[in-house]
Amino acid sequence: MPQVRIYRPAKTAMQSGRRKTGKWVLEYEPPARGIDPLMGWSSTADTRGQVRMLFDSKEAALAFARKHGLAADVFDPQARKIRPKSYASNFTGRHPM
Repeated sequence: MPQVRIYRPAKTAMQSGRRKTGKWVLEYEPPARGIDPLMGWSSTADTRGQVRMLFDSKEAALAFARKHGLAADVFDPQARKIRPKSYASNFTGRHPM
């Protein structure tokens, strides 16, 4: 039974906004890689490692996995920690960090 991961991606370090973080991603676990005897490059014959599907909800991704007989590991996103900041705290001598 093929193994898949279902998760909601976090924003990258290059993003200031949260675009493209609302969809749920289903992707296959990476297969074991072998060494090409001629060139010495790492390779695999399984192309499922290149497949990445987007879903609007976690339930839709799980339904797809169940329908196709895939064992799914679900990773729920961590809650954002929002620290309150104010401009006046720059001048109090204490920093919020």
